[in-house]
Amino acid sequence: MSFRINLFAARAPLASFTVMGVMWGLIAADLPDLMAMLAVDEATLGLLMFPTPVAAVLAMFAAPFVARAAGKGALLLMTILMALAFILPGQVTAVWAFALAMMVCGATTGLTDVLMNARVSAIEAERGQSLMNLCHAAYSFGYAGSAISTGVLRAQGWPPSKVLFTVGMLAVAAAFLSYERNGAVTGLDRPKERSEAHLGLVPVIGGAMIFIAFLTENASESWSALYIEQTLGGSPTQGAMGPALMAFTMGVARLFGQSFANRFAPERLLMVSAAIGAVGLVLASSAMGPSIAYLGFITAGIGASLIGPTAFSMVGALSKPEARARAVARATMIGYLGYFVGPPAFGFMASGLGLRTTFVVAAGLLGMILILAPMMARRAER
Repeated sequence: MSFRINLFAARAPLASFTVMGVMWGLIAADLPDLMAMLAVDEATLGLLMFPTPVAAVLAMFAAPFVARAAGKGALLLMTILMALAFILPGQVTAVWAFALAMMVCGATTGLTDVLMNARVSAIEAERGQSLMNLCHAAYSFGYAGSAISTGVLRAQGWPPSKVLFTVGMLAVAAAFLSYERNGAVTGLDRPKERSEAHLGLVPVIGGAMIFIAFLTENASESWSALYIEQTLGGSPTQGAMGPALMAFTMGVARLFGQSFANRFAPERLLMVSAAIGAVGLVLASSAMGPSIAYLGFITAGIGASLIGPTAFSMVGALSKPEARARAVARATMIGYLGYFVGPPAFGFMASGLGLRTTFVVAAGLLGMILILAPMMARRAER
């Protein structure tokens, strides 16, 4: 019964999280065909995707204006625009046009991200219960389902233009579920009093952990299909299973994490999760075939699943009520820079060092959580 109540309470942001997962799962699974369509290598593709995080971060600054102007329809509006944006990359063949299309994807994702995380944090405060893991599980399930579906469509010979348009229009329909009658996102505007504008280190430390988690998570998901197909010699269907399995595992783990988050100290969850995720990525990097790679990505998914949502919840819980939305927005801005920077940065690294080494580097980054989590816990004690 409690699970059903949580689903109903968070239904609007849950829909936005799901749509976002669908769209990025689509891009990750279709990345090999997009690269072939553009006739570029990994390094060039990484360069073309690099403006995406810039657009995302710049767009996040507009979140207070969008929330104020669109009112209770802000989350619905941005979720629809985000779904439409992801149709664009499949409709262009010029490399400059692809870069622009990905910038639109980044901008709409960045805005949607701030709004939906701020909304979840507000619902958590109202209910006195963690809901971030549940919402991020929706993202993972959307990502997994989209990656699998995209793999099936690719195996049938569908070009990126057709795949992205079809999935994008289905996502637009699903986006209408993100509307709620009392769903206005408030508290994002900067206060007039300078003393009230200071947010402290909580969103910075939390954002740093989210940055690492999402950098390693999205980079692994985005490049796992290419890794399985080109490095390990897998088929398009086998390649699509890499990001799908990782995302599906993360979704299941986050559902369990929803319970863990209310029973265990958050810093303990963060540290254990980071260690498991690092082991999984090292295992994937040593794979000689798709099967071991799958096992590695599944393990990495289990480990990485709780870091972002738990850090988001900590930021909201440790911030003053009047500063909560802005603190979560700042953590989102820092954290999701990693989400977008990961794929292009890994593309550059892979071109010189190979994807195997790149996954090991990602594992090392997760180790930094073992330092940051205790730092965050000490902020709670003050």
